[in-house]
Amino acid sequence: MPKIEIYTQPGCPYCVRAIILLQSKDVPYTEINAPHGTQERLDARERSGGKTSVPQIFIDGASVGGCDDLMQLEKSGKLDALLGKE
Repeated sequence: MPKIEIYTQPGCPYCVRAIILLQSKDVPYTEINAPHGTQERLDARERSGGKTSVPQIFIDGASVGGCDDLMQLEKSGKLDALLGKE
């Protein structure tokens, strides 16, 4: 099973949407609370190559982007392979 990390912020509807999709896939993930101005948010920006929005999602250390990117992976049928669900 791949290691999944998602940097989020309270009240973010995109974060909620991404988490709902991950939960529907029944995969374990680590949610990292990363509000503006925190070290966690800086870590997310550094790991993602400068992206400042949340959520930022990583699978086995590789950035897959945010909520829209995760949804696109699902729509294209590529998410299951990344999650080891094939």
